[in-house]
Amino acid sequence: MPNTASKSKVSDRLQVARNNTVRPYVPLQKRPLPAGRPRKWYISHNRRLKAMRLTIALLDSGIYLPSQASNERIRRTAELIDIRPPSDTTCRLVRTLMRYSR
Repeated sequence: MPNTASKSKVSDRLQVARNNTVRPYVPLQKRPLPAGRPRKWYISHNRRLKAMRLTIALLDSGIYLPSQASNERIRRTAELIDIRPPSDTTCRLVRTLMRYSR
């Protein structure tokens, strides 16, 4: 009996592995931010989210070093992924995230 149970588990895993297909990336549904925080918190929170999106896009495009990510390149990447052009502060944050992702 134990052999058949282990065989069925293995076949179930193989069936699941065969059915898994690579699907295109779909971003998570946005949720509203918590109310009652100071305005400064919302500004920095949104800046960090934007910097993370840009950092991921740069890493996906093959730019791994902060020295390769100039402000112009970061802004071109933002244009490609349909994000408003980042400020100098956000560009600096993108390079910082790239530095610490290693």
